[in-house]
Amino acid sequence: MPCAYVLRSKKTGKQYVGSSHSDSAAKRVAEHNAGKSRWTKAGMPWILVHEEYFESYTEARKRENFLKSGQGRKQIKESLGGVAEPG
Repeated sequence: MPCAYVLRSKKTGKQYVGSSHSDSAAKRVAEHNAGKSRWTKAGMPWILVHEEYFESYTEARKRENFLKSGQGRKQIKESLGGVAEPG
């Protein structure tokens, strides 16, 4: 089942929003922590702070794009108690 997820870097405190075709956000976190993504390589290690599952990958991508928008970042910050912003 496709998902959208939010990661936080233990190193920098920054967040990363992504989506996956696979049925496990944890699998994607492992790939990010293995350095398989050039966008997240510098922030390793990453922890999973939020995940949502969808019926289709298209829905997951729409949610990912929303979470990357200004309103989406605000929603993440409010729902996670400020975890989305570096402290």
